[in-house]
Amino acid sequence: MTEVSQRQWGEVAGLGMVDLWVLRSAQVRVEVLTLGAIIRSVVCGGKDGCMEDVVLGFDSLEGYVSDKRYLGAVVGRVANRIARGRFVLEGKQHQLHINNGPNALHGGLKGFNQAVWLAAAVDGGVRLSLTSPDGDEGYPGEVQVSVTYTLQGETLTAEYQARSTKTTPINLTNHTYFNLAGQGAADIYDHQVTISAQSYLPVDDTSIPTGEVRAVEATPFDLRKPVLIGPRLKEIPGPGFDHNFCLSSPGDTWTERHIARVCHLASGRVLEVSTSQPGVQFYTANFLDGLIAGKGGARYGRHSSFCLETQNWPDAVNQVSSTNTSLASPSPLSDRGH
Repeated sequence: MTEVSQRQWGEVAGLGMVDLWVLRSAQVRVEVLTLGAIIRSVVCGGKDGCMEDVVLGFDSLEGYVSDKRYLGAVVGRVANRIARGRFVLEGKQHQLHINNGPNALHGGLKGFNQAVWLAAAVDGGVRLSLTSPDGDEGYPGEVQVSVTYTLQGETLTAEYQARSTKTTPINLTNHTYFNLAGQGAADIYDHQVTISAQSYLPVDDTSIPTGEVRAVEATPFDLRKPVLIGPRLKEIPGPGFDHNFCLSSPGDTWTERHIARVCHLASGRVLEVSTSQPGVQFYTANFLDGLIAGKGGARYGRHSSFCLETQNWPDAVNQVSSTNTSLASPSPLSDRGH
């Protein structure tokens, strides 16, 4: 049995009131904000019975309003990067707002993470909905989007749906940063990760896929068996993992599958991830710099956490190899993961 409650948490100038929703089962407590559909906290037990919040975030609403790293938020319309912020769709070129070097990232200058969503209780959870107007950040079509969070026992499920008045790219994900050791832990070097992917996407120096789909075999990206994150990070070119792992191939049946497992041996906490999406972006918080003051005044530095962003392949709308491109049209598009 999951208890669901909500209360006002603050107000954002020009956007209105922000509510805090709480989902509570016997084993887990989850907090969700209507700002950005943010997962603010996930409190769960370890092998010693100690309950810890394993999600990075802020003590106050002001922290989330000023946040530039998408802590806990749903990002869109298109998660990840679109090269040069442009794409051609149905013979027309669309130019998006640029906000990440030469590229568009996570929906642009004002993405879904900065909007206040409407919320309504559902059985065991909360459904958040948002309307993105035609031309929002340069994307065509008005889009009706929703995410439904439900908690059953130890399983938190996020189900996304989108419907557009025009054909438009859509790629929704949640950008929660996890550290299974709990608040105040400096890094994730003692976490073990497993990702069930046979291939990954190499990227250029602006983090856009090169077009190659490369086998993980005999590379540092082979995470098919449990790997300790700390030593493996030393083998990765660049500051760390920020790569798409390919969970399915073009033409594969779209079905939910178990794709990742992260274990923190000292606490006994384990995160298991399942999704119907064709990719997962494994990110090791390479661009957190210690300047962010988070919960309890904690300073979130590089490699202080990890994200497993289930989504379509990055820059899919421009990539020949990504025939998995998600396009929302007058028929609905949906995704489910937990």
